[in-house]
Amino acid sequence: MCHVIVTCRSMLWTLLSIVVAFAELIAFMSADWLIGKAKPSGSEDVDNRTGESQEPYRPTLGIYGRCTRISHLQLSRRDTLCGPYAENFNEIASGFWQATAIFLAVGIMILCAVAFVSVFTMCVQSIMKKSIFNVCGLLQGIAGLFLILGLILYPAGWGCQKAISYCGHYASAYKLGDCSLGWAFYTAIGGTVLTFICAVFSAQAEIATSSDKVQEEIEEGKNLICLL
Repeated sequence: MCHVIVTCRSMLWTLLSIVVAFAELIAFMSADWLIGKAKPSGSEDVDNRTGESQEPYRPTLGIYGRCTRISHLQLSRRDTLCGPYAENFNEIASGFWQATAIFLAVGIMILCAVAFVSVFTMCVQSIMKKSIFNVCGLLQGIAGLFLILGLILYPAGWGCQKAISYCGHYASAYKLGDCSLGWAFYTAIGGTVLTFICAVFSAQAEIATSSDKVQEEIEEGKNLICLL
């Protein structure tokens, strides 16, 4: 018989697991890893509606994507164009970024799988006498290691030609040059920290769902068990 067991700790772990997976996935897909040097403003950077000079635009560069502003030939209007600069894996700008993409992709796939499984831990707490919480926590720890490797290798690619075109000639491995780090990089770091927090917190979720109070509720024949 399936017993639906919901506790504060198990529910918090489930929500954190889902948030971490989505945060890492969004960061990986974003082009806002590096914010390039500002483009010099000129007479063409004037807003026709207000007559005021627009702020200089700073293009962004991701692991495999970029955002840049393009100007129309017959119009003063400018549009921001975002999309992948690499049509395939081999066209990613740096070998280090290729390794980063691999490590991050593996870590994110593990996190997404754990997030999917975590939803069903309310009904199923063990498989083949193994606690799902403990197994998921172990997988989250492994995913965190992959994410760390990817984030360590990423700055080593700042010396590639693509990064130099955005960050200036002073850019090199682990040196930003005229660029600054975008929100996607910080989100990936924050997600990695939360990944290890989830891995540790999974043990608390397992303790909460197998406590004496839960066992008493099961013995009383209750199918829906909600505990603080």
